[in-house]
Amino acid sequence: MTSSTTNNKKINADNAIDVDIFRKNILKWYKGHQRALPWRIPYGSKTKPDPYHVWLSEIMLQQTTVPTVIPYFEKFLNLWPTVHDLANAEQDEVLKEWAGLGYYARARNLHKCAKSVVSEYKGKFPKDQKALESLSGIGSYTSAAIRSIAFGKPANVVDGNIERVMARVFAVTDPMPASKPYLKELAGLFSHDRADAPGHYAQALMDIGTSICTDSPPKCLLCPVRGQCEAHKQGIAAELPKRVKKAKKPHKHGEVYLIHDLSTKSLLFLKRGEKGMLGGMTGLPTSNWDISKNDVKAPTTIHKHPLKHTDLLVKHSFTHFDLMLQIKEAKLKDGTILPENDHFWVKYCDIEDLGLPTLFKKVIKLLKF
Repeated sequence: MTSSTTNNKKINADNAIDVDIFRKNILKWYKGHQRALPWRIPYGSKTKPDPYHVWLSEIMLQQTTVPTVIPYFEKFLNLWPTVHDLANAEQDEVLKEWAGLGYYARARNLHKCAKSVVSEYKGKFPKDQKALESLSGIGSYTSAAIRSIAFGKPANVVDGNIERVMARVFAVTDPMPASKPYLKELAGLFSHDRADAPGHYAQALMDIGTSICTDSPPKCLLCPVRGQCEAHKQGIAAELPKRVKKAKKPHKHGEVYLIHDLSTKSLLFLKRGEKGMLGGMTGLPTSNWDISKNDVKAPTTIHKHPLKHTDLLVKHSFTHFDLMLQIKEAKLKDGTILPENDHFWVKYCDIEDLGLPTLFKKVIKLLKF
């Protein structure tokens, strides 16, 4: 294998590590230790992976843990066993069933992608990387995962677990995230065209990262490639990968409005716009969310109601900011539908069926109907 340079570092697989022995040891370990996951085909099985299952799991696993994803994956397959079924579903129904999994743009892209696969590719996921990446919600990582796991094509699959393994195997001391491109190039050394079982190798490396080469502390004595790990030899495995300290997340403020219709025992909800946080989801009316409390403003329609402050606050953490919502309440004896067509009343007894995002579930839990 030829050498190359990245970040002023020299990569030479022939001198640094025996690629084939590394892969052989990883796959041997995987044969006896692979995780049993509902979207996986066991190593050695003659059954071929279902590309629909691989794609669905990979979209759900983006920034979400395996234990959280499993019940959602199984629920989606029960509701929509094929990509044709998912494409024919209503987007609102997909968003409802996705509720609680977070990052709701994934659900919208999931539905768009299913429609494209059906309309453009007759229900069969393309094997070509560029074709895959032209589909909604599929980037370079997801396309590589689908190509290798679903179709057995050599592809450089690199997630956070694999980055950590590479940082230790090659003793990369430059901090992340700046070192990410270099770690990806290192991982690519093991994904050559002659390599066998590319999908199982990628999943095996992920499992090594999940169960052995963990954040802290790594279980080096159990690792099948510790003899080829430079960080283990140097005694610095627990220190890697190094990371630049993240900036503290900003804190935003807002208000959430509980508008009751006492005559029908109903609460006012709305469908949020397609863009922005929780886009396309059903939720409670809120103000804007802002860093400054002074810049928090209620929508004009909400001002029409006799709102009262409550002592209730709801805290919620998103990926890029933390949010604190002050609950305000209005109890109407005879509620009327607001002029906006995105507002609607829901009887108290039917609220659980809405499929609300976690933020609004927290608000509802504080109520006593």
